[in-house]
This record gives sequence, C-alpha cells and structure tokens, in this order.
Amino acid sequence: MTDTPSQLPAHDEASIRVDLQLVADQIKADSRVLDVGCGDGMLLAHLRDTKHVDGRGLELSMARVSSAVREGLAVIQGDLEADLKHYPADAFDYVILSQTLQATHNPKEVLEGLLRLGTHAVVSFPNFGHWKVRLALLLTGRMPSTPTLPESWYDTENIHLCTIKDFLSLVDELGVTIEAGFALDGNGQKRSYKATGWLANLFSEQALFVLRH
Repeated sequence: MTDTPSQLPAHDEASIRVDLQLVADQIKADSRVLDVGCGDGMLLAHLRDTKHVDGRGLELSMARVSSAVREGLAVIQGDLEADLKHYPADAFDYVILSQTLQATHNPKEVLEGLLRLGTHAVVSFPNFGHWKVRLALLLTGRMPSTPTLPESWYDTENIHLCTIKDFLSLVDELGVTIEAGFALDGNGQKRSYKATGWLANLFSEQALFVLRH
C-alpha cells in the first residue's frame, strides 16, 4: 500500500527512531548532508533543527517527498541508482543511506557512488548473518522473517541481503576506511561488542558504519 501524506508520521524529536538518532550522532554540525532514500524527511528535519546542517534528500515515493517538502525540506523525487550520478563529486560532507543498501540492484556501485559524492558515507543495513536467521533457515528450509526482515521472500524489496562479514569484505575490496562501526539490536540500540568482530555477525540484527573514501 502506498503511503498518503495523512498517513505519514509527524516530525518531532521524540518520535525519531533509535537507529536514526545514532546516525544523527555521527554528523557534525553545519555539515552538507545528502540523505538518500530519506522517506518523509524525519532524519533531515532532525538534523536541520539540532545541527543546522545544509540538508538535501532523494526519495522514490512521491507521497513522502510531498510530506518532506511541506516541512520545508529540500527533498526531490528520484531513483538513487539512476540519479546519484547526476550529483557532482565531493558535493557533501556526509551521504546517508539508512536501511536501503539491501534493496538496491547494484550495492557495490551504490556504495562507490555514495563515496564519490561525500567525504563520508553513513550506511546501515539488516544483518542476514544473525543467529535467528541462520537457525530458521536451517530448521525450516525456508527464507526466514524477522523483525528487521519482516516481509515474505516473494514481496520483499530486499533483493541483496548480506551479512556484516559480507559488507566488511566489500568495504575492504573498495579500499574504504571504516571510521566508526556499531553493532545494533533489532530496535537500533548499540551492542557492547565491536561491529567488525564475529560476535556482531552472529548476534547483531543490524549494523551501522561510517565510511571515508
């Protein structure tokens, strides 16, 4: 079902998702920010109001674009895989891609594109290596559903699911520097262990990394 503007959540600090607050914590004040797949602009509005960023957004859903624009945000409608190439190199200090990488057709090219546009890329994604996912696949022989991966295999937008180890391997292949990494639970709360270790790959339901080219 397509969201209509009346169904979209209002922007206020109390309602921002825990994982989005963690993303916001990585952004320096007065930075130039591009939020790719920004939804209705909740994160951009939060960054504008708390860190005075020069924020831009790119979003596929026209309903969500309309909601963001009504909030005074500079958000345009577009497909990230088709439209990122039109942005000039090094135009931003931070490019954010939250919970979207696994829904792209060419994750490697997308990641390269983020780092072409920004000095830093802030990327989060669900971890398909979580132990519950492994156990469900082993015991049932079917693609599992979890709180972070709730859709059935035939109607999910997630077409390139990866583990944290897979992502780290890609980052290494691209020669990208990891400035910060966070292992997260299903609610977006930080775990106590390193995001780059085996514990994270087995016990974290999602992860967030700050990358630098």
